[in-house]
Amino acid sequence: MSLKVIAFDADDTLWINETYFDETEKKFCGLMEDYLSHQGISKELFKVEIDNLKLYGYGIKGYILSMIEAAMNISNNTIPIEIIEKIIQYGKELLEKPIVLLEGVEETLEALQGKYKLVVATKGDLLDQRRKLHNSGLGHYFHHIEVMSDKQEVDYSDLIKRLEIQPEEFFMIGNSLKSDVLPVLAIGGHAVHIPFHTTWAHEKINHKVEHENFSSFEKITEVLKRLD
Repeated sequence: MSLKVIAFDADDTLWINETYFDETEKKFCGLMEDYLSHQGISKELFKVEIDNLKLYGYGIKGYILSMIEAAMNISNNTIPIEIIEKIIQYGKELLEKPIVLLEGVEETLEALQGKYKLVVATKGDLLDQRRKLHNSGLGHYFHHIEVMSDKQEVDYSDLIKRLEIQPEEFFMIGNSLKSDVLPVLAIGGHAVHIPFHTTWAHEKINHKVEHENFSSFEKITEVLKRLD
């Protein structure tokens, strides 16, 4: 492979993220359990989140607004102001969660730094993702951070153009087959899947990925073998 750029997803690839959302959703379900079952609450929240993606994009701020909207829907607009205040508090707590690096991340970055141009290619809120990267202590490893509104083929194509490389010179590492792997393979790049123990339902796919430019490893350090 004639690689020039190695890109890393951020959430659940470099550091823990979805675990915090799962914890917050459980608290939200507990807050609303007088109105509906936990399963029903989760289903309504997910529906509202997906409906709102086109307006809010990905990230915690959109999630807070979706929780408030879901609470209003579930309660038929009778939700007390105290519940809304609690939801906002949950959102702020989510924004202040500590950055916990995943095993092997820094070891991998140290091994690759200087050999390739390293970039972060992630979805979410720009301010929040920049804050997390700063607090992670990993910022000095990266040449560029790209916070995308989405991760479709066109988004990766635009990134590759900005990096002034060809698709076959681009190598993406991430935990989502849907967002980090399939679009990159589709435009001619290389992709590696490093699964995380929990994945948001919107990021799941129901088919196996088979492609000459694709690999899947249990640990991020295993990527180094692929790049030898």
